[in-house]
Amino acid sequence: MLEATKSPSRPEEGPLNPALAAEAKIARIAVTVFPLLVVAAGLAGFFAPGAFKPMAPSVPYLLGIIMFCMGLTLTPPDFAAVIRRPWAVALGIVAHYVIMPGAGWLIATALNLSPELAVGLILVGCAPSGTASNVMAFLAKGDVALSVAVASVSTLIAPIVTPLLVLFLAGSYLQIDAGSMVLDILKTVLLPVVAGLLARLLLRKAVAKVLPALPWASAVVISLIVAIVVAGSADKIVAAGGIVFLAVVLHNGFGLGLGYLAGKVGRLDARARRALAFEVGMQNSGLAATLATAHFGALAALPSAVFSLWHNVSGAVVAAWLARRPLPDPQA
Repeated sequence: MLEATKSPSRPEEGPLNPALAAEAKIARIAVTVFPLLVVAAGLAGFFAPGAFKPMAPSVPYLLGIIMFCMGLTLTPPDFAAVIRRPWAVALGIVAHYVIMPGAGWLIATALNLSPELAVGLILVGCAPSGTASNVMAFLAKGDVALSVAVASVSTLIAPIVTPLLVLFLAGSYLQIDAGSMVLDILKTVLLPVVAGLLARLLLRKAVAKVLPALPWASAVVISLIVAIVVAGSADKIVAAGGIVFLAVVLHNGFGLGLGYLAGKVGRLDARARRALAFEVGMQNSGLAATLATAHFGALAALPSAVFSLWHNVSGAVVAAWLARRPLPDPQA
């Protein structure tokens, strides 16, 4: 997440610091270009699978790079928000890990997906918040502090919560090795995030110089993961692509809508509701693709690849729409 999104100024006024304003511009450009990169990567993986299939073993390491970049953007005040607003953060975490896993299971059942695709869709729903959700919340004039807190906590508890949810919801489709999944998430998510956080604390000046480039680095690496995943199931995409796209659009739509509704039911303000919409509806599809490839095969990773594209497109569109809607006066 960019430092611009942590500006103390009000979201509708934009960052006051020129450097932060420049980073905000970078964020908008990255959000616009990112879906195009993912589409290009998906096409490359589909039409030239031989170039990307041999790279499949590198996917966990690529995800580790993304999570290390996420750790570099975190600071102690981000976690202080959890203590200051425990109800709002807890609501966001519960909404995230209830709505998306449940919606994934319901959609997989309703569409009668094959076991591999069903597990892949459920796995996407059980993943923590997506790495771009904070930027989307910023662009939508949402509560970025809450967004960062929910994303951070959902990522830190993922090694326990994600495998248990997958075992509970997808165990009837395929055999689930929850213990192995816990270890994989610890290695590819938790350790890189902690390493990035420590690097941020110990090497502040050096990290500050590379912060503006982190969105681009993450975008390129995620795109490469998508290319590798698509290449692994290129021969099955023609037959399954349509139903997978429908499932992903429904899944993401439920997440965005019900995430906002959860904030409304929890009586959070308008900015917090906007933040929860993205924290619930946007998933760490890179993690889901990595786990699906390692545990269930290339076809199970297909929903993650499609989700990686679609949730960035829908997120950017929803963020732009919300940004144009006036926020209510808190004193009204």
